[in-house]
Amino acid sequence: MKLHRRHLALLAILALAGAAQAQQAPLQFGVGLFQPDKEKNDATYKPLAEYLANQLKRPVQLRTVDSWEGLAKSLANGETDLALMGPWGYVLANHEAGAEVVSTILYDGKPEYFAIMVTHPKSGINTPADLKGKTFAFGDKGSTSGYLIPRHYFMTQGIDPERYFSKVLYTKHQAIETQVTQGVLDAGADYNRNRDAMIEQGLIKAEQSKIIWQSAPLPNDAFAVSKALAADKAFVASLQTALAGVGAALASQPKLLPSHYTGFVTRDNTFYKPIRDAGLATGNLRAK
Repeated sequence: MKLHRRHLALLAILALAGAAQAQQAPLQFGVGLFQPDKEKNDATYKPLAEYLANQLKRPVQLRTVDSWEGLAKSLANGETDLALMGPWGYVLANHEAGAEVVSTILYDGKPEYFAIMVTHPKSGINTPADLKGKTFAFGDKGSTSGYLIPRHYFMTQGIDPERYFSKVLYTKHQAIETQVTQGVLDAGADYNRNRDAMIEQGLIKAEQSKIIWQSAPLPNDAFAVSKALAADKAFVASLQTALAGVGAALASQPKLLPSHYTGFVTRDNTFYKPIRDAGLATGNLRAK
């Protein structure tokens, strides 16, 4: 009888623990707008959210945030717990609110990518020096490759975009590529992964797009957590383990990540130093 009571007590404890776990508030998982629209973006990253919920034994709610600045702010103000975000957005969130990167996404096995400038092959533009008096588009001001890195490059060349170009626009990466290939826009900033993906998907034609500048290697998108979660070392370790397992899981769950993304690798804040340095140099980030 005593043994039976002990078993009952143990079962009661386990039940209470399970109930407490089930009642944990869902983790809010914010993802940048990597796809052409929110609906497709949500559908693309839903499998990853479900995988994380299963691995972490905790509900995960996915939501697309349509600008890098917006995602950085939501991570900073507590609306978002976890985020897959562009490098510059991460650096902003880290600098302003103590968000911490836990892993970096891999693209074709690599944790780095390149910012680029593109034009139409018939534009007569061959280098950034040929852009004077032309129309030029940046991505939104929270974008690494679309804004920060090309802006930093222009600064090193003594170029003030607002005066150097006939017109400056700020828009989405996909729109920049499309308008350049159509000849509506003389040139614009983008990143190699987006251009490659749009060509592969038939959204633009390779023969209507020419790269005229490429940056040094830049750290890929960051998987970051809020300052509050970063203080929970056990949670961070569990999350890093779950993310490190994505690469192997892709063999049986190929929709966990979009095409060409091959997993995550553990990285810390120092990996994003080139982005931070560019932010400080351009005055977009203020030294503390």
